[in-house]
Amino acid sequence: MFSSKSYLEKKTGPYGIGRLSYLQSLVNEYQNTDDIEAKKQIMANLANFAYDPINYENFRTLNILDLFLDGLEESEEDLVEFAVGGICNACAERDNRKYVIDNGGVKLVIGCLSRYSEDTVLSAITTLMYLVTQETRAEITCLPVVECMLRLSQSKNVRLRNLATVFLEDYCNDTVIQEAKTMQKNNGYVPTT
Repeated sequence: MFSSKSYLEKKTGPYGIGRLSYLQSLVNEYQNTDDIEAKKQIMANLANFAYDPINYENFRTLNILDLFLDGLEESEEDLVEFAVGGICNACAERDNRKYVIDNGGVKLVIGCLSRYSEDTVLSAITTLMYLVTQETRAEITCLPVVECMLRLSQSKNVRLRNLATVFLEDYCNDTVIQEAKTMQKNNGYVPTT
């Protein structure tokens, strides 16, 4: 549910902890703990807060998008999953999308396409869709990404198959799709249909 500033002020009362303070405490705890389970929980909480546009200004103030971008390079699968989920949730908004693009996010999100977690890959595909602009289209629909989407469009997993198919149909041109199919054929990949 989306919140308004007046709703949040009414809910927390004059002496309650404000949203900015709460988010700051989560960021501080994340940065100061070595407990991986605590980090996972905090990253998941921050990713959930990224759903609500009322938090976007606070996210930028607290550099939470940087925390998410850094999380994409973690070795712990759950941290990557929550980080890409947070980026996915936040980058539907123009300023957040621009920040992610300007700070190397496209390359980092593309790297998530080869992760083991289904949810990570689903969030990565969705995020790439959000990140497509005139400036990023060539990078996002490059041959290796399209080849990956072709493989995913043949997945037994319905969610992966459907989302990859939407990506191919809505964002990729026929020329690069044909090049990717030729590349697959030359490499001995046989799609399962």
